[in-house]
Amino acid sequence: MGLLLELFPGLGGKKTEGIPSWSGISTPWGILSNDSYGLMAQIEEIAGKEGGVFIHPSASIGDFVIIEGPCFIGPKAEIRHSAYLRKGSWICEGAIVGHSSEVKNSILLPGAKAPHFNYVGDSIVGIDVNLGAGAILSNVRNDGRNIFVTLEDGSRFDSGFRKMGALIGDGSQLGCNVVTNPGSILTPDSMIPPNESVKGWV
Repeated sequence: MGLLLELFPGLGGKKTEGIPSWSGISTPWGILSNDSYGLMAQIEEIAGKEGGVFIHPSASIGDFVIIEGPCFIGPKAEIRHSAYLRKGSWICEGAIVGHSSEVKNSILLPGAKAPHFNYVGDSIVGIDVNLGAGAILSNVRNDGRNIFVTLEDGSRFDSGFRKMGALIGDGSQLGCNVVTNPGSILTPDSMIPPNESVKGWV
Protein backbone atom coordinates (compact mmCIF):
# COMPACT_ATOMS: atom_id res chain seq x y z
CA MET A 1 0.00 0.00 0.00
CA GLY A 2 2.84 2.38 -0.83
CA LEU A 3 0.56 4.73 -2.78
CA LEU A 4 -1.82 5.00 0.19
CA LEU A 5 0.91 6.32 2.50
CA GLU A 6 2.42 8.44 -0.29
CA LEU A 7 -0.87 10.34 -0.61
CA PHE A 8 -1.93 10.15 3.04
CA PRO A 9 1.30 10.00 5.06
CA GLY A 10 -0.54 11.04 8.21
CA LEU A 11 -2.18 7.61 8.33
CA GLY A 12 1.21 6.12 9.18
CA GLY A 13 1.35 7.97 12.49
CA LYS A 14 -2.32 8.06 13.41
CA LYS A 15 -4.15 5.69 15.70
CA THR A 16 -6.37 3.45 13.60
CA GLU A 17 -9.42 4.06 15.81
CA GLY A 18 -12.07 5.93 13.89
CA ILE A 19 -10.34 5.42 10.53
CA PRO A 20 -11.47 2.78 8.02
CA SER A 21 -9.24 -0.21 7.38
CA TRP A 22 -7.54 -0.82 4.05
CA SER A 23 -6.72 -4.41 5.03
CA GLY A 24 -7.15 -6.77 2.07
CA ILE A 25 -7.52 -3.89 -0.41
CA SER A 26 -4.99 -3.59 -3.24
CA THR A 27 -5.48 0.11 -4.17
CA PRO A 28 -6.36 3.15 -2.02
CA TRP A 29 -9.62 3.64 -3.93
CA GLY A 30 -10.55 -0.04 -3.55
CA ILE A 31 -12.13 0.86 -0.21
CA LEU A 32 -14.87 2.71 -2.13
CA SER A 33 -16.20 -0.58 -3.54
CA ASN A 34 -19.35 -2.29 -2.27
CA ASP A 35 -17.59 -5.56 -1.41
CA SER A 36 -16.97 -7.01 2.05
CA TYR A 37 -13.89 -4.80 2.55
CA GLY A 38 -15.56 -1.56 1.44
CA LEU A 39 -16.78 1.42 3.41
CA MET A 40 -20.42 0.38 3.66
CA ALA A 41 -19.58 -3.08 5.01
CA GLN A 42 -17.15 -1.62 7.55
CA ILE A 43 -19.70 0.94 8.76
CA GLU A 44 -22.42 -1.68 9.10
CA GLU A 45 -20.09 -3.84 11.19
CA ILE A 46 -19.48 -0.92 13.57
CA ALA A 47 -23.14 0.18 13.65
CA GLY A 48 -24.26 -3.41 14.19
CA LYS A 49 -26.86 -3.55 11.46
CA GLU A 50 -27.44 -3.18 7.73
CA GLY A 51 -27.84 0.45 6.79
CA GLY A 52 -26.78 1.51 10.27
CA VAL A 53 -25.54 4.95 11.28
CA PHE A 54 -22.82 5.50 13.89
CA ILE A 55 -22.57 8.97 15.46
CA HIS A 56 -19.93 9.56 18.11
CA PRO A 57 -21.34 11.31 21.21
CA SER A 58 -18.91 14.21 20.78
CA ALA A 59 -19.93 14.88 17.17
CA SER A 60 -22.02 17.97 16.39
CA ILE A 61 -25.05 17.64 14.10
CA GLY A 62 -26.74 20.82 12.88
CA ASP A 63 -30.37 21.46 12.00
CA PHE A 64 -31.96 19.96 8.89
CA VAL A 65 -29.08 17.54 8.27
CA ILE A 66 -29.98 14.42 6.26
CA ILE A 67 -28.03 11.22 6.97
CA GLU A 68 -28.50 8.04 4.94
CA GLY A 69 -27.16 4.80 6.36
CA PRO A 70 -24.70 3.28 6.36
CA CYS A 71 -22.78 6.29 7.65
CA PHE A 72 -20.00 6.89 10.20
CA ILE A 73 -19.51 10.20 12.02
CA GLY A 74 -16.45 10.25 14.25
CA PRO A 75 -15.37 12.11 17.39
CA LYS A 76 -15.68 15.90 17.30
CA ALA A 77 -16.82 15.83 13.68
CA GLU A 78 -19.08 18.72 12.72
CA ILE A 79 -22.01 18.28 10.35
CA ARG A 80 -23.47 21.73 9.75
CA HIS A 81 -26.90 23.04 8.83
CA SER A 82 -28.54 21.38 5.80
CA ALA A 83 -25.64 19.06 4.99
CA TYR A 84 -26.46 15.81 3.18
CA LEU A 85 -24.55 12.62 4.01
CA ARG A 86 -25.38 9.86 1.57
CA LYS A 87 -24.67 6.15 1.88
CA GLY A 88 -21.09 5.18 2.63
CA SER A 89 -19.99 8.52 4.10
CA TRP A 90 -17.19 8.14 6.67
CA ILE A 91 -16.47 11.40 8.47
CA CYS A 92 -13.38 11.07 10.69
CA GLU A 93 -12.38 12.89 13.85
CA GLY A 94 -12.58 16.67 13.65
CA ALA A 95 -13.71 16.70 10.03
CA ILE A 96 -16.32 19.23 8.86
CA VAL A 97 -19.17 18.87 6.39
CA GLY A 98 -20.64 22.32 6.02
CA HIS A 99 -23.84 24.04 5.01
CA SER A 100 -25.40 22.56 1.86
CA SER A 101 -22.41 20.27 1.28
CA GLU A 102 -23.08 16.74 0.03
CA VAL A 103 -20.89 13.69 0.67
CA LYS A 104 -21.47 10.34 -1.03
CA ASN A 105 -19.53 7.09 -0.43
CA SER A 106 -16.42 9.02 0.60
CA ILE A 107 -13.92 9.40 3.43
CA LEU A 108 -13.06 12.70 5.06
CA LEU A 109 -9.91 11.85 7.03
CA PRO A 110 -9.20 13.63 10.35
CA GLY A 111 -9.42 17.41 10.13
CA ALA A 112 -10.62 17.44 6.50
CA LYS A 113 -13.10 20.19 5.64
CA ALA A 114 -15.86 20.42 3.03
CA PRO A 115 -17.39 23.50 4.65
CA HIS A 116 -19.33 25.45 2.03
CA PHE A 117 -21.51 24.19 -0.84
CA ASN A 118 -19.21 21.27 -1.75
CA TYR A 119 -19.88 17.96 -3.49
CA VAL A 120 -17.64 15.04 -2.52
CA GLY A 121 -18.47 11.94 -4.55
CA ASP A 122 -16.68 8.58 -4.21
CA SER A 123 -13.52 10.29 -2.99
CA ILE A 124 -10.87 10.19 -0.26
CA VAL A 125 -10.10 13.60 1.25
CA GLY A 126 -6.83 13.62 3.20
CA ILE A 127 -5.91 14.78 6.67
CA ASP A 128 -6.34 18.57 7.15
CA VAL A 129 -7.42 19.14 3.53
CA ASN A 130 -9.61 22.19 2.92
CA LEU A 131 -12.06 22.46 0.04
CA GLY A 132 -12.86 26.05 -0.88
CA ALA A 133 -16.47 27.17 -1.26
CA GLY A 134 -18.15 25.50 -4.21
CA ALA A 135 -15.35 22.97 -4.84
CA ILE A 136 -16.66 19.84 -6.56
CA LEU A 137 -15.07 16.38 -6.60
CA SER A 138 -16.77 14.97 -9.69
CA ASN A 139 -17.21 11.20 -9.83
CA VAL A 140 -18.85 10.24 -13.16
CA ARG A 141 -17.70 10.60 -16.75
CA ASN A 142 -20.17 12.20 -19.16
CA ASP A 143 -20.01 9.11 -21.36
CA GLY A 144 -20.64 6.77 -18.41
CA ARG A 145 -17.50 4.69 -19.03
CA ASN A 146 -15.15 3.39 -16.34
CA ILE A 147 -12.82 5.88 -14.67
CA PHE A 148 -9.14 5.75 -15.69
CA VAL A 149 -6.45 6.63 -13.17
CA THR A 150 -3.14 8.31 -14.08
CA LEU A 151 -0.12 7.72 -11.84
CA GLU A 152 2.99 9.85 -11.33
CA ASP A 153 4.91 8.11 -14.13
CA GLY A 154 2.12 8.85 -16.61
CA SER A 155 0.83 5.29 -16.77
CA ARG A 156 -2.94 4.99 -17.05
CA PHE A 157 -5.18 2.10 -16.19
CA ASP A 158 -8.83 1.24 -15.71
CA SER A 159 -9.89 1.67 -12.08
CA GLY A 160 -12.72 -0.79 -12.59
CA PHE A 161 -15.17 1.78 -11.21
CA ARG A 162 -17.83 3.66 -13.13
CA LYS A 163 -18.03 6.11 -10.21
CA MET A 164 -14.81 7.40 -8.70
CA GLY A 165 -13.99 10.93 -7.63
CA ALA A 166 -10.63 12.21 -6.40
CA LEU A 167 -7.89 11.24 -3.98
CA ILE A 168 -6.79 14.47 -2.29
CA GLY A 169 -3.47 14.12 -0.45
CA ASP A 170 -2.94 15.31 3.12
CA GLY A 171 -2.69 19.05 3.69
CA SER A 172 -3.93 20.08 0.25
CA GLN A 173 -5.88 23.30 -0.31
CA LEU A 174 -8.43 23.69 -3.11
CA GLY A 175 -9.59 27.19 -4.00
CA CYS A 176 -13.19 28.23 -4.47
CA ASN A 177 -15.06 26.61 -7.36
CA VAL A 178 -12.30 24.11 -8.18
CA VAL A 179 -13.57 21.03 -10.04
CA THR A 180 -11.62 17.77 -9.98
CA ASN A 181 -12.34 15.39 -12.84
CA PRO A 182 -13.13 11.75 -12.05
CA GLY A 183 -10.01 9.80 -11.07
CA SER A 184 -7.89 12.84 -10.20
CA ILE A 185 -5.04 12.33 -7.73
CA LEU A 186 -3.58 15.31 -5.85
CA THR A 187 -0.32 14.77 -3.99
CA PRO A 188 0.07 16.02 -0.39
CA ASP A 189 0.18 19.79 0.16
CA SER A 190 -1.15 20.58 -3.32
CA MET A 191 -2.34 24.18 -3.72
CA ILE A 192 -5.01 24.62 -6.41
CA PRO A 193 -6.04 28.20 -7.31
CA PRO A 194 -9.73 29.14 -7.53
CA ASN A 195 -11.79 28.22 -10.60
CA GLU A 196 -9.33 25.56 -11.84
CA SER A 197 -10.26 22.26 -13.46
CA VAL A 198 -8.01 19.42 -12.31
CA LYS A 199 -7.37 16.04 -13.91
CA GLY A 200 -4.83 13.24 -13.77
CA TRP A 201 -1.89 13.24 -11.33
CA VAL A 202 -1.18 16.67 -9.81
